[in-house]
Amino acid sequence: MGRREFVGSALVTSAALLAPSTARAADANIEVLINEPIGTIAPEIYSHFIEHLGGVVYDGVWVGEKSKIPNIGGIRSALVEQMRKIKPGVLRWPGGCFADSYNWHDGVGPRSERPRRTNFWIRDSTQNSDSPQVYDPNQFGTNEFMHFSKLIGAQPYFAANLRSLPAKDFYEWAEYCNAPADLSSLSRLRAAAGDREPFGVRYWGVGNESWGCGGNLTPEEYATEFRKFIAWVPRYGVKLAFIGSGPNGGDRKWTRGFFTKLAEKGENFFNNLYGWSLHYYCGSTGKRNSIEYTTDEWYELLGKADRMESLINDHWAVMGEIDTRRRVKLIVDEWGAWHERAADMPETYLWAYPGTLRDALVAGLNLDTFNRHADKVVMANVAQLINTIHSLFLAYEDKFIVTPNFHVFEMYSAHQGGTSVRTVFSAPRLSYTASANPNPNTNPSPNSLWGLQGSASLHEKELVLTVVNPHHNQPREAEIAIRGGAIRSCRSRVLSSTDIHTHNSFANPRALEPKDAEVNAAGPTLVYQFLPASVTRLQMSLV
Repeated sequence: MGRREFVGSALVTSAALLAPSTARAADANIEVLINEPIGTIAPEIYSHFIEHLGGVVYDGVWVGEKSKIPNIGGIRSALVEQMRKIKPGVLRWPGGCFADSYNWHDGVGPRSERPRRTNFWIRDSTQNSDSPQVYDPNQFGTNEFMHFSKLIGAQPYFAANLRSLPAKDFYEWAEYCNAPADLSSLSRLRAAAGDREPFGVRYWGVGNESWGCGGNLTPEEYATEFRKFIAWVPRYGVKLAFIGSGPNGGDRKWTRGFFTKLAEKGENFFNNLYGWSLHYYCGSTGKRNSIEYTTDEWYELLGKADRMESLINDHWAVMGEIDTRRRVKLIVDEWGAWHERAADMPETYLWAYPGTLRDALVAGLNLDTFNRHADKVVMANVAQLINTIHSLFLAYEDKFIVTPNFHVFEMYSAHQGGTSVRTVFSAPRLSYTASANPNPNTNPSPNSLWGLQGSASLHEKELVLTVVNPHHNQPREAEIAIRGGAIRSCRSRVLSSTDIHTHNSFANPRALEPKDAEVNAAGPTLVYQFLPASVTRLQMSLV
């Protein structure tokens, strides 16, 4: 169905759907069981990731102190302002695959003396470009990253180079960051850059994607390297949290192989592993264009994103076979949709494109999944923050916009720190035909997707319920039952559009924004009509 056809087939206006409906029987049910807690929703689930990839750092984050673009010590002011609104938990840096080619020494000391290095993400088509996206000038290094993290209120998470640097460089980086001022040559170097007080960096990733760009290792080889890298790292009073380089998607052999090898040092060795990373991108569909897709491709991407739940359960089960005391938690530090670069973005801005309403629903269903598994997932980092992949922002020179993904993070930030409680969703499933067919000799097979899904969190007498309605043009009326409580008042915040391709652009930066409304509700149940193609947050004050 084309865009014009879709707009013409819209059933109702958005204004009519902002209020609860009682005109007919609900065709779906949502039960919120507030006396069945799952776990605390860690603020770190709402975390982010920047890499020296395309236009992410230069000039998404870093524009330089002498830039005409408004900045705070070289960091884009508009980005700082917007990030403060969404309460970011953690910021991961410098990669990604870039991390295993990065020497942190290149990014410290006077900027005028820092070397210029070939970026990991160089392409044949851009090798003659003198842009900072291709040949990194190292103007944004450890101190600059820490300043950015502090400005936006995020905890830092460093991904260390395991492939091309020895363990000595790893513990020296920890010394540079965390040693008391003036007590070592490295802490004096940090102080000379204007940061006398230690950074107190807690989160350290030991390599990145070590099954691929991070070394092409086997899980057993990586386990050996991991043990070596963490054998001695000075703590300086910081409770360091080491994060292992986990599987690509559903590779349970990687998880089992690593955990089995690590256990050879004794079960207590798992006390040294805080988290096990999981990377999963739901990719794209059809032409891999972020804006042009059919209705089936709309559903197909959501269906692929929904695989996250089974990945969490599968790897958690394997981890528990070996770490029977459940000391190690999951960290999904790369996730999102991944389309091709938009034609109107510079060639050096790899995978930079405007996210649409479809990407916003991908964000919502992933965040809901992490909330529902708050007992297993302690951190999740969307990839990436700005100018590439599942970004929250697009920037080019002095132009800057928020994408629909930003609005989802803003809406869902209300869950942070709350107690995830069990929810039961019942709604008619949706059918679609996937365009990606592994067997070219057969027709594409039909698939189905849930009709409503979401998560809920309790904050004393406030309940936050977020819901994704994936249907492209039909509202879904649901009876919401609060088991163990009653509603005093309710308000909604909804992100939706009558055109499933809607997106923000430099020309139209506010094409898609959430809308707020008061909801007439009281008692243990509420009948509410969810807009088609929507992400909804209901905030309820309980009696």
